[in-house]
Amino acid sequence: MLTEERHEIILKYLQEHKRATVAELNSILNTSESTVRRDLAALHREGKLTKVHGGATLVENSYVTWEDDVSTRSDMYITEKTTIARRAAQIIQPNDFVYIDAGTTTAQMLDFIQEKNATYVTNGISHAVKLLSRGFTAYIIGGRLKGVTEAVTGTEAIRSLTDYNFTKGFFGTNGISTSAGFTTAEFGEANVKREAMRHCREAFVLADSSKFNKIFPVTFSMLDKATILTDKLQDIEYIKYTKVIEVNEAL
Repeated sequence: MLTEERHEIILKYLQEHKRATVAELNSILNTSESTVRRDLAALHREGKLTKVHGGATLVENSYVTWEDDVSTRSDMYITEKTTIARRAAQIIQPNDFVYIDAGTTTAQMLDFIQEKNATYVTNGISHAVKLLSRGFTAYIIGGRLKGVTEAVTGTEAIRSLTDYNFTKGFFGTNGISTSAGFTTAEFGEANVKREAMRHCREAFVLADSSKFNKIFPVTFSMLDKATILTDKLQDIEYIKYTKVIEVNEAL
């Protein structure tokens, strides 16, 4: 049996039983205990399970109630964000009417967008400046400016989105979980994300693998409303809820 197949069986068993002993997995996989222990160690390093004495437990969702500022988040997972952003930019086609959400991963997209025969709308101040400097047709929605994320939020921002019909939208998220969906730290920003996504024919959430199994205070969408673009899927359970594109896969 291939390593990937064993890992899939282990994770499926944990989804059903929440915990497993080495002996139980050894019986299911019909392999040696040393192989099971190596598999558990590998999956633990990948954040897909928690290795405990004599076995493993299911990774539980982590609840987070704070949000780092833009400068801090910009320095985290740079390689992963760049790879995701490059793939996302390739999705844009001629004549698309595109919404780009404020955020550090969506900001990375701006360096890779090539399609000049498209129109771009954003709620990110720095995003709008970058699009304009690169010669794209760009609009920014109006509303209150949130300092932590440099995003335009508030009632005015939601109102300005009501008349738009986007062909594609690209969104950031703070957390992703199968129970709470896509979550963020603040009500105002969540409301803008929710309204913008509602007006997109296709929506894509750009998220590095650290975002999985985290829940922030406010849900702005359930998983089935958007395709996830990620560097590495942390849990195969997510493919039951929505389409997931890993960046090493063909679009």
